[in-house]
Amino acid sequence: MTTVYSESTTERIPGRAWTVRLQGYSDRSATVTCTTQACRMPPRSKDLPALRAFAARHAAAHARAATVRPNAWCHCGSQRCGAHPDIRTHCAGAVVMILRHDSTVRRVWSVEEVCETCAPLIPHATVLARAARPARSPQRPAATTAPAQVPAAARPAGVAGGFSSPSATPADSTAAPAQRSRRTSRPRHRSGQER
Repeated sequence: MTTVYSESTTERIPGRAWTVRLQGYSDRSATVTCTTQACRMPPRSKDLPALRAFAARHAAAHARAATVRPNAWCHCGSQRCGAHPDIRTHCAGAVVMILRHDSTVRRVWSVEEVCETCAPLIPHATVLARAARPARSPQRPAATTAPAQVPAAARPAGVAGGFSSPSATPADSTAAPAQRSRRTSRPRHRSGQER
């Protein structure tokens, strides 16, 4: 199997991919192969449902054992976006782990680290996990990292300079309708109209 990613580096590394394939033969038998040479596969067999089930479980095991690396390049982009050739895009966004499996063909399962831009464009792909947000880099001043540790409920509603907070807290959202209801409860008088 694979090892869990534990390094914290900012250097970009190639996105990983594992492919599990069910390969059939003329005598109606099949084998399961994996791109990871160390993986042990069952012997060639004519029990195709059992081999399909094994292949699906094996791909899922690769996905569970691997942690999405936030500094990985998009594997789809490294393959010149061959998984979605009709839609060209620039790789961007956080790294996600996807499982590609066409239930009609039912022969290939791929687990890949790709970018958020490519993931929805790849047919038959399901997002399994997202990369954890990277820690602040050591070059930033310590003062900028302190507010990130404050819980959301303890953040002030306003920002210095009179600007309102870009994200309202639950307390803010409940106070706003009360102010509106007082304003609309007063009768409105227009000049020139009878009462």
